[in-house]
Amino acid sequence: MTDALPIDDALPALCAAIRSHGRAVLVAPPGAGKTTRVPLALMDQVAGRILMLEPRRLAARAAAERLAHSLGEAVGGRVGYRMRGESVQGSRIEVVTEGILTRMIQTDPALEGVGCVIFDEFHERSLNADLGLALVWEARGALREDLAVLVMSATLDAGPVAAMLDDAPVVTSEGRAFPVETRWLDRPLPAGGRLADDAARLIARAHDETRETGGTILAFLPGEGEIRRVTAALSGTGCEVLPLYGALPAAAQRAALALPGAVRRIVLATAIAETSLTIPGVRVVVDAGRARRARFDPGSGMSRLVTERVSRAE
Repeated sequence: MTDALPIDDALPALCAAIRSHGRAVLVAPPGAGKTTRVPLALMDQVAGRILMLEPRRLAARAAAERLAHSLGEAVGGRVGYRMRGESVQGSRIEVVTEGILTRMIQTDPALEGVGCVIFDEFHERSLNADLGLALVWEARGALREDLAVLVMSATLDAGPVAAMLDDAPVVTSEGRAFPVETRWLDRPLPAGGRLADDAARLIARAHDETRETGGTILAFLPGEGEIRRVTAALSGTGCEVLPLYGALPAAAQRAALALPGAVRRIVLATAIAETSLTIPGVRVVVDAGRARRARFDPGSGMSRLVTERVSRAE
């Protein structure tokens, strides 16, 4: 295990681990540059294409566009992406969602032409991601000894994953940290109130209290319905209010991820903006304290969406 290094300083150790061992685990905090720096650094280290697994469609598209921009080209050159119902071919790097990777392995178990598979945001842990890693590791052991495997995470306990990958080298990056001032409400919100109305008042209050500070306000809300209602409630603030969630059209998603302009922005996002995406210019964060998650219902035998309180760690 290496000492904690800035991501650019950690890249040589990571590349050396991939060259010598063919596997590695990278632990770096959100915003350190895992998604945007590592695939580009590995382009000269591995032969064949690089597949990078992203757990969310929005993050996959944004990552591909950012990587292509870093190379000075549009998506469809050396960088592409693939998800259900949408794909742009890339010659060297392809960002894919979890289900696509499983389908690729079922079609071509040896993953011919692929030199490295990167599992990004592995700390989010899903059945598809775990299955994908198991299938890729099995393919590496049985069919492709030259296939490199890299697991990247922001908050993962790296030891068990490294042990599963035959004691893979662990590289850590410290990223960058800035002082954060936390402001709590004087008292809990009254029971029975509507979350969207309470959240809109909190965001407006944060806007008023930070006029001199400026910068983008990022607010976390459970889902699309709350985001739509809060967007309507904040229409008179004089700010540019931008929603950000998975089902949003691609053009609207790009608007929320673009660099801020002269008008102050308020980005209303689901939990996707916690680790999967980096929104530029954020100076103020408002957390509604709720998240919508899929939970298995034994009565119906199916999963359903449930709105829950978020933990202190989140």
